[in-house]
Amino acid sequence: MPKKGITGHDEWVVTEALATALVALEQLDPKHQPRAHMEDIRKLLANGREPAAVSLHLAQAKCRLFPDVDPLTIYKEYGIGEEYG
Repeated sequence: MPKKGITGHDEWVVTEALATALVALEQLDPKHQPRAHMEDIRKLLANGREPAAVSLHLAQAKCRLFPDVDPLTIYKEYGIGEEYG
């Protein structure tokens, strides 16, 4: 069976990259945030995905970027209950 796309899971890789980029950009001082690009990233993330799935990707990205922060705190920040922690 031929793999789909370049890696076989291109959509997943791009989604994770977009979520990580957005969370990282949100950490910048507001005057340095590229708001228009951030809004485009949000649109790309939301395209064809349930809002809960987008929240989960963002929470997971923030957990990766901030490994010293309690994951349950991050999940709650994104409106996700303990069932995902």
